[in-house]
Amino acid sequence: MTEAVVRAAGRIEFGRETYRAALGRGGIRADKSEGDGATPAGRLPLRRVLFRADRIAAPATMLPREPLAPDDGWCDDPSHRGYNRMIRLPHPARHEALWRADAVYDLLVVLGWNDDPVVRDRGSAIFLHVARDNYAPTEGCIALALPDLLALLRQGVRTLHVVQE
Repeated sequence: MTEAVVRAAGRIEFGRETYRAALGRGGIRADKSEGDGATPAGRLPLRRVLFRADRIAAPATMLPREPLAPDDGWCDDPSHRGYNRMIRLPHPARHEALWRADAVYDLLVVLGWNDDPVVRDRGSAIFLHVARDNYAPTEGCIALALPDLLALLRQGVRTLHVVQE
């Protein structure tokens, strides 16, 4: 089994394990759109792992891994041709920096949402990443405690099935 189930109650189930998760402030939505703060419903493949090599070791996973650099960012501007793609900073369009002062993006997994093909305004920068200590809602991502995120990667999870129940 390589699919974990993400439930609206804020948990991820994989085999016999259940992990606490933070989800988007807008809940889980099948009709995800840019800026709504929702976590998209559906099957989201795990594409690749990005990590802060100055803070953590490369995680054990079968997914492609890449260390982050200080000039890495993600375009979240629907009007730009780089929308929902990793970019280099500085960048002329609206974006977010992936190299952060907090630990939230010390380890992040790019999820397959609105990337094949990219559709304008359908949502961008949907990641599986490190949760804040209080599991505060995200802007649409799925967040776990670092040990739990490392465990999911180690166990070979390849898809998150996000359900609206």
